[in-house]
Amino acid sequence: MTNYLDELKDILRPHLSKYGLKILPRGRSQFSLVKGGTIVMTVRDAQETVELSYKEKKYSYDKWYTKPEHLAQTIINVLEAQEKPAE
Repeated sequence: MTNYLDELKDILRPHLSKYGLKILPRGRSQFSLVKGGTIVMTVRDAQETVELSYKEKKYSYDKWYTKPEHLAQTIINVLEAQEKPAE
C-alpha cells in the first residue's frame, strides 16, 4: 500500500463506522470501502493521481495538489451527502 493511501485510510477510519463501512485492501495500490459485502467506493493510487470510483463514475485527483487530508474530507463529504448512516 502506498504512503498516500495509508495516510488516507488512517484519516478515514474513524469516520467509516458511522456509515457501516469497512476498508477492504485490494492489492498494493488500491482499497475499497464496503458495506455488507457491497463495494461502495474504490480508491486507487495511479502514480501521479489518485482515482476514486463511486456510483459508476471515476474521478481523478492530482496527488501534488490533493493531499490525503483534502481527499479524505472530499470522501467524507460525499458519504455525508449520499450514504445513510448505519443504524
